[in-house]
Amino acid sequence: MLCLASPASALPRPSPAADRPGPGISGGAVAGGGNVRLSGVVVPSVPSSLRWSWPRKAKSKFSVPVTAQGTETMAVGGDGLGRLPIYDLDPKLAGFKDHFDYRMKRYLDQKQLIEEHEGSLEEFAKGYLKFGINKEGDASVYREWAPAAMEAQLVGDFNNWDGSKHKMTKDSFGVWSVKISHVNGKPAIPHNSKVKFRFRHGGGVWVDRIPAWIRYATVDASKFGAPYDGVHWDPPTSERYVFKHPRPPKPDTPRIYEAHIGMSGEKPEVSTYREFADNVLPHIRANNYNTVQLMAIMEHSYYASFGYHVTNFFAVSSRSGTPEDLKYLVDKAHSLGLRVLMDVVHSHASNNVTDGLNGYDVGQNTQESYFHTGDRGYHKLWDSRLFNYANWEVLRFLLSNLRYWMDEFMFDGFRFDGVTSMLYNHNGINMSFTGNYKEYFGLDTNVDAVVYMMLANHLMHKLLPEATVVAEDVSGMPVLCRSVDEGGVGFDYRLAMAIPDRWIDYLKNKDDLEWSMSGIAQTLTNRRYTEKCIAYAESHDQSIVGDKTMAFLLMDKEMYTGMSDLQPASPTIDRGIALQKMIHFITMALGGDGYLNFMGNEFGHPEWIDFPREGNDWSYDKCRRQWSLVDTDHLRYKYMNTFDQAMNALDEKFSFLSSSKQIVSDMNEDEKVIVFERGDLVFVFNFHPNKTYDGYKVGCDLPGKYRVALDSDALMFGGHGRVGHDVDHFTSPEGVPGVPETNFNNRPNSFRILSPPRTCVAYYRVDEKAERRKKEAAVSWEENVTLGYIDVEATHTKEATDGEVASGSKKASTEDVSANKGMSFVFRSYDDGKK
Repeated sequence: MLCLASPASALPRPSPAADRPGPGISGGAVAGGGNVRLSGVVVPSVPSSLRWSWPRKAKSKFSVPVTAQGTETMAVGGDGLGRLPIYDLDPKLAGFKDHFDYRMKRYLDQKQLIEEHEGSLEEFAKGYLKFGINKEGDASVYREWAPAAMEAQLVGDFNNWDGSKHKMTKDSFGVWSVKISHVNGKPAIPHNSKVKFRFRHGGGVWVDRIPAWIRYATVDASKFGAPYDGVHWDPPTSERYVFKHPRPPKPDTPRIYEAHIGMSGEKPEVSTYREFADNVLPHIRANNYNTVQLMAIMEHSYYASFGYHVTNFFAVSSRSGTPEDLKYLVDKAHSLGLRVLMDVVHSHASNNVTDGLNGYDVGQNTQESYFHTGDRGYHKLWDSRLFNYANWEVLRFLLSNLRYWMDEFMFDGFRFDGVTSMLYNHNGINMSFTGNYKEYFGLDTNVDAVVYMMLANHLMHKLLPEATVVAEDVSGMPVLCRSVDEGGVGFDYRLAMAIPDRWIDYLKNKDDLEWSMSGIAQTLTNRRYTEKCIAYAESHDQSIVGDKTMAFLLMDKEMYTGMSDLQPASPTIDRGIALQKMIHFITMALGGDGYLNFMGNEFGHPEWIDFPREGNDWSYDKCRRQWSLVDTDHLRYKYMNTFDQAMNALDEKFSFLSSSKQIVSDMNEDEKVIVFERGDLVFVFNFHPNKTYDGYKVGCDLPGKYRVALDSDALMFGGHGRVGHDVDHFTSPEGVPGVPETNFNNRPNSFRILSPPRTCVAYYRVDEKAERRKKEAAVSWEENVTLGYIDVEATHTKEATDGEVASGSKKASTEDVSANKGMSFVFRSYDDGKK
């Protein structure tokens, strides 16, 4: 049985027209909605026949290798379809062949129609060069799609808001246009002047609306509840920002820093793009992130919506500056080697009639609107409007929106918000996904939205092959992150949204000794091995009003009085800092193929996020980031920040996140220990609140000598310095070679370690040949090398003075090697990026 979004969702072929290249409007289906979070989510497991471990001879309790998406494409038959490669990845999907054939045919048909009538998908996505106000020769031409309008005019400062001389004409596709000749060689509509689209609808009423394709919108902040004005943005060449730096290459693993521009400053006010570029980007780079993800870039009239109720899709949020200011930010990020993703909201739109796209809905049918009518066009949880993704002009609008941000602002990709709501006709509301494939591929599937996302992903990767596109999906729909040619939806990554829910449950509802090691490992590894995930312990979602940051959950009110390093840490503070480091590190190391952190959480930002609103007397106190906490030397926040730097530096050096080798060998419920291998590293997490294990046996793959690569208990990270970093750990063989069942925890080798309570340590295997070569060459270069150590107090690399060695956690005299309890990392200074 074909799995249709609705009986009427068959795609009609638009009729060509001579007066413009674009075809007409096609029929509809159900769209998706807002940023829905669901509970009780179980991501479907890969069938056991598809599970394998690396190396294959070593079995493990959890083994979830990550394979890169292949380049195999489907073999096309006479009907345009064939056997999709996704069936080879997961044979269970073949049971839903009718569904995949239907949606693939819908995608191919839609793409073919676009190519036939618009030239190509890439040309179709240049709508922003045609719609809105654009220069054409010696005139400015304004176009707007508004089929429901009976009459229309362009009004603004340029004609004193009298549209009688600038009436618009309507074509057969519902597009209104007017051509306004230049005056004395200059555009009649000046740069930075206010404009609106005035039209009369079927009820006989004239209304003013902000142009749908407007690139800038402003509001008089001195007037409460004042409406926004559309602003024509076309600066002269001398005022246009010119990009100076190329896009950084796509990293093997994204380490993402999620940020909100407006709340990024310390002052109780809205911060600007340039302030963020100059003050925050250097901090992000210093912490060894390689990607920054920007929230709330698209204009949204309601600040407290976190940017998720978009009113003007092509407009830069004017609270933080102009389009040129945002370009400066992106270019500055690129100069620091940071890629920039934008949080894009195509799952729904604000229901604001005065300022937003919803103002074009005047009661017409869905074929003449951006949105569906009735319940299908309204998200009841988010009080927002839902797009009709089967509509030709909606596809043009949304696809062009993606290209606009990529071409004009040099964004390197997107995080798609609310994908779960887009995927299903029920929008994910009141759904608890169990992993049954029938929940993903059936009549509940919103095929129109799926086809749109397939087109969008194909477009983005065609325009920028190195684009990074992330889906916020909590349902775990299979093949969401496989390429379109294979039969997937085409995203590069999905967010591992079940992970923070697990941590919050443990922190709020369980004592430390009740934490399940297998439960933690299961949550972190419960993903489809052929699809990549971005892991995170907490994002912006976990700290919005009504909840707390993870650090505040752990330490609560003691963060106000107990964070001074001039006094001994209380048990609460000691536990809180230790678990903050452990939770974020194990999430990063075991939870996915990339890592995400929300702004400020890297140093344990206290309290919660609360935007100014009537309920808090319009206060900005909880809508800012207190950078002074981490910059104040005698406060303990610096320890969590330094560990965050080291986590990212570890991946920078060992590339363990991009490795397909991931094996959990030990989940000891009694001892509260988790041991696993990721890439070339061995990780040991001791969650027990008070037990130290001297000589704890750790299984590993390769024989040899192991040393500490990263230790959360180091003094430089606010630990107790109990693990010696100058100790060599030699392996012993276990069992019969090649017979895993005779090995220790199914590992052919083992070594013994000291594991203090509430600590995590990563070990690396020493390349002894390289070490010997290094020692032999030491005499020749020793005099020309300046050693560095990590100063506990400053947490920056400094030159070692005479009699000191590079120890990592504190100054170590060459006469006293017992102080060698630090790791050798390259730490970037916060100030370096400001230069």
